[in-house]
Amino acid sequence: MTDTEAKKEPGRARALLSTADFKLLRRALESHAKATEDREELAKINALHHRLGNYG
Repeated sequence: MTDTEAKKEPGRARALLSTADFKLLRRALESHAKATEDREELAKINALHHRLGNYG
């Protein structure tokens, strides 16, 4: 590795998911939440659904 390569800054980070992806994930979670009867899983689904709503 040369000195020039060692001093190079990392590139700009790119978004992993789009706004449309968040909307799709939220709809999928809503569907899954209606189908589950496990209260612990439902609580986790609801928390994730809420967190995704903050991004999309």
